[in-house]
Amino acid sequence: MQLVERLSTGIPEFDKLIDGGIPKGFLVAVTGEPGTGKTLFSIHFTDQGVKDGDLCIYVTTEESRDSIIKQAEQFGIDFSGAIKAKRLLIIDALMGLDDPWSLRSLEIEELLNKVIEAKKFLGYGRSRLVIDSLSAFWLDKPAMARRYSYLVKKVLAKWDFTILAVSQYAITTSDAFGFGLEHIADGIIRFRRFIRGGVLRRYVLVEKMRQTPHSLTMHEITALDGKGLVILGSAKERREDVSLPGVVTRKVVKAKIEREMEFPSEISSEEEEI
Repeated sequence: MQLVERLSTGIPEFDKLIDGGIPKGFLVAVTGEPGTGKTLFSIHFTDQGVKDGDLCIYVTTEESRDSIIKQAEQFGIDFSGAIKAKRLLIIDALMGLDDPWSLRSLEIEELLNKVIEAKKFLGYGRSRLVIDSLSAFWLDKPAMARRYSYLVKKVLAKWDFTILAVSQYAITTSDAFGFGLEHIADGIIRFRRFIRGGVLRRYVLVEKMRQTPHSLTMHEITALDGKGLVILGSAKERREDVSLPGVVTRKVVKAKIEREMEFPSEISSEEEEI
């Protein structure tokens, strides 16, 4: 049996949840609401690639290049050094800068051409690509989400990339048009957030990872200065995880009351038997 080559995410505790890392060549959807840890997870993945000798490309659509570099520095990660060593390129798709590694528009064809150009510049070999976020490319045309996601996967497959495609959870990626990216992704890592006791808590769940016996348990996470994203442990079962939605529960109770009023003797007999 051929062993699956896996790429570490740079977070050892998370790697344990996916049998050691992300299978080489996969396109993995990293989804969730803003502020849940998607970008920090992507920074760790990129940093680990630099450490492992991979060629890394980071496309940022919702923060500037400088913002990504400074955010990495906050957690002890030197992206500036990696760029100087030609192990990393950060493509800025937000600021519209007049430099070779910026995008002038959020067009999927321009993205693909620029990523391939960057790969040729860095050289050949195992590569990591982060697109943070891919959903920015279909904000004004959500019906194209699945087609664009498929195009990215198909075109870049021959360039030896393992891809993290970030997707902001929003109405444009909801049931109205289907989760286009998630339909074609080889893996889905979902970040979530809840308020517990007046405190914001963040969680991560591996919903899918092909060729991988992955954890099915949601884990609580946090971000620590100088260290980065940390897995705190598995989340405890909450009432809402196992209970029916409130609207359903109310309908069930209402139906039971109406039945008791209509057939009181029958209900009593059933309860006696129980």
